[in-house]
Amino acid sequence: MRARSFSHCGITVSDFNRSVRFYWNVFGCPLVGVSDTPAERVRQFFGVDAPTPTCKIGWIRIPGGAVLEIFEFAPHQPPVAIPWNRVGLTHISFNVRNTRKWHEYLVAKGVECVSAPERSPRGHTFFFAKDVDGNLIELMDLGYMHHVLNWLGPLGGWIFRRGMYKQYYQPGSPTETRAPHVNADAPDARTTRVER
Repeated sequence: MRARSFSHCGITVSDFNRSVRFYWNVFGCPLVGVSDTPAERVRQFFGVDAPTPTCKIGWIRIPGGAVLEIFEFAPHQPPVAIPWNRVGLTHISFNVRNTRKWHEYLVAKGVECVSAPERSPRGHTFFFAKDVDGNLIELMDLGYMHHVLNWLGPLGGWIFRRGMYKQYYQPGSPTETRAPHVNADAPDARTTRVER
């Protein structure tokens, strides 16, 4: 069995309409579906303990076919700082062309950019910005690798799985390490990511 493609990523937002406007006005990503979840479902499925909880779900289509699923709950919990080294989701990423121009565009739109464009050791450029709720968005220009990955990605995956990355597929290999657990809530824990 194999996955067909990447489907979506879900984020909880504080204001549904504000998030819809942000992703449309800034990135040109339209809202393509909306659903209001019954209170009983919000309590049972999502575990929101309230007398009459609500949940509005929206699907925002990203060019290329993926979807950003947004959830607005009432009541909702405040955002918390997420350090890079905490296991779990840290950010979403959009493929773009010309990160320098995108950086200038976002700054002109009033979007908070938390880093300037930089070049990775592998040659692509990237920077990070925040959405209206402080969720990190990476904007990345893969250059020619965008086309290579798009057309040769499946072949590359097949070759790498049997070659230079074979060691990562084998349980108990010398490269498999167990990193020590760090209590991110401890006073001396470092947050390597800009807090939301």
